[in-house]
Amino acid sequence: MKAILFGALLAMVLLWTPALSLTADTLSALTQPAVLAFGLGVLARPAIARHVRRWAR
Repeated sequence: MKAILFGALLAMVLLWTPALSLTADTLSALTQPAVLAFGLGVLARPAIARHVRRWAR
């Protein structure tokens, strides 16, 4: 049991920096204006489609 806990602690210490770096890289990539605009467009698409259908009547 001690070996498992020690291994988990060691893995966490060794993987903490790369995981933190990967998280920071991902967040910086997602906050680009084009990515944000695309995401908002995907989220707003159903509402826009409903409005367009109402205008067509």
